[in-house]
Amino acid sequence: MDEQQYLRTADACLDRAARWLGACEDLDVTASDGIVTMEFEDGARFVLNRQAAARQIWLAAGARAWHYGWDAAQRTWVDDRDGHDLYGRLAEVVGEKLGMRLMPPS
Repeated sequence: MDEQQYLRTADACLDRAARWLGACEDLDVTASDGIVTMEFEDGARFVLNRQAAARQIWLAAGARAWHYGWDAAQRTWVDDRDGHDLYGRLAEVVGEKLGMRLMPPS
């Protein structure tokens, strides 16, 4: 994937995540220039951002962090350690923080 393809694919991911999470109550979602910030009522902040140099998407949630690369065969972002899907993990950690079960965007 060349740089322009990466940027289009990463930005589509960030836009999708921001729209999906923006519908959650008790969660303030801000998106700008390659970063989606999720702020919770207790002041906690999770960040989803593109890392152009590594051609990855990074998720930081509390003291945990994951790095996702594009998998063309699966047409999704997958973790570089164990291969789990970005949207599934995002639903898990945000849902856990909100005290509810979230379904990944379809």
